[in-house]
Amino acid sequence: MHANDPHRRRFLVRSGNALGLAAASWALPAGAAPAILTAESARPRLDYGIQFGDVGARQATVWARSDRASRMLVEVADNEGFRRARSLRGPLASAASDYTARLDLPLSHGPAQRFVRVAFEDAHSGIRSAWTEGRLRSAPQGRADARPIRFVWGGDVAGQGWGINREFGGMRIFEAMRMRDPDFFLNSGDTVYADGPIQAEVAAEDGRVWRNLVAEGVHKVAETLDEYRGRYRYNLHDENLRRFAAQVPQLWQWDDHEVVNNWSASKDLGGDARYTVKDVAVLARRARQAFLEYSPLRMDCGSERTRIDRVVHYGPQLDVFMLDMRSYRGPNTANLQPGPDADTAFLGRRQLRELAQGLRQSRATWKIVAADMPLGLLVPDGVDAQGRARWEAVANGDNGLPRGRELEFAELLRAIREVRNVVWLTADVHYCAAHYYDPGRAAFQDFSPFWEFVAGPLNAGSFGPNGLDGTFGPQVVFQRAAPKANASPFAGYQFFGEVNIDADSLALTVDLRGLDGASVFSKRLQAQ
Repeated sequence: MHANDPHRRRFLVRSGNALGLAAASWALPAGAAPAILTAESARPRLDYGIQFGDVGARQATVWARSDRASRMLVEVADNEGFRRARSLRGPLASAASDYTARLDLPLSHGPAQRFVRVAFEDAHSGIRSAWTEGRLRSAPQGRADARPIRFVWGGDVAGQGWGINREFGGMRIFEAMRMRDPDFFLNSGDTVYADGPIQAEVAAEDGRVWRNLVAEGVHKVAETLDEYRGRYRYNLHDENLRRFAAQVPQLWQWDDHEVVNNWSASKDLGGDARYTVKDVAVLARRARQAFLEYSPLRMDCGSERTRIDRVVHYGPQLDVFMLDMRSYRGPNTANLQPGPDADTAFLGRRQLRELAQGLRQSRATWKIVAADMPLGLLVPDGVDAQGRARWEAVANGDNGLPRGRELEFAELLRAIREVRNVVWLTADVHYCAAHYYDPGRAAFQDFSPFWEFVAGPLNAGSFGPNGLDGTFGPQVVFQRAAPKANASPFAGYQFFGEVNIDADSLALTVDLRGLDGASVFSKRLQAQ
């Protein structure tokens, strides 16, 4: 049921033509062109396609955006013709949510493959839009439903001013991921670059010019709620991304660029003339609202209570622990505090406690820790008032015993020492790598060895490689980075990761893949 499935190929042709076919069904006899235009303008539109999120064995979330106040309508079927489809009436999309809406889809009965279509019904006239179609696979429903699992991951979309270049083929890496036919996609953060203006042209390598699609509002840094929303709308102008989202459920988390680069309580915008709003907390609230409106994340009794950190159970072989390394952190500092305090918080006490407990109690064969930032890589954030290096991630450049934010992770690694088959996946640093954390080579040794794999960027500038901190004993087994900082997608240093779990042996294989989908590194791990 993967890349060469003829039913999937037929679906892609149908879904690509769905809007056009629907529009044609409104055609009137010759000479009635004004009436056609009037009729079409009266129908709601789904200009940004549909997305699926937080898929499991029993349910998934479907997301879409209308262009006006309208009611979401959803049909779910086990066949492409939508015969005997189950009809669901969703929420009202209103200006309060920027006309976005989502609905939980029941998946507990029936085949793994589901066909879904979404329309909107005008709140005033009752006129319905054309249907927009998608498809997804539910998670395995038990050990009797044993089948291989494949998912992809990566982060960093439209960063450093490298936006949608249609001459380049748009965000081509999303098509490369789609062609791998994954069960889901782990979006590891930096889902947008709200702090990176998109200009019409950007100078690239060898005298080449990168020509961006430019949409309203992306010429400046995002400050207002609508400007943050506009960054998500911008990415969805890309045909590759819309096609990908219509068939690959996504698990989203966020990092810094959804708000502003390296944001924390210590972020000071006083000297940044690009910003008229200087209060980072205000920007973060607006950015969080836009993120929750546009991500297909399942809402928990309203956006105020929705947590970005969560666990997604994907059948008996896989649990995905989604971290939030942004919402609960203290300020970025030199990160050298000898004991825990408010400034050393990174995951925060509640998230740290629940993560350790969840990993210990998990009965899944494999436990994926989805971290939006790497554990042992050095990620700098300038210098502090004393001229000391300030750090953005966990590591602090001191290879000794844990200090600062490392204290939380020493506590976590000690707490899960007896938990087997834990793998860390991350992005953020704009190159790909495989790291093996070996207690025998670490300053802090009270943990079991584990692997961390890094992927990205998906459509952004390429950087790296970064240095490693020796506190937890990481070794570079593989890395590939651009030869110069901020290399454009022209240079080809764009990477995504892929995980395959074999249904029989339960072995987990990680591949790091390039812009064309070819593997540049592969590692097979046996289940313990």
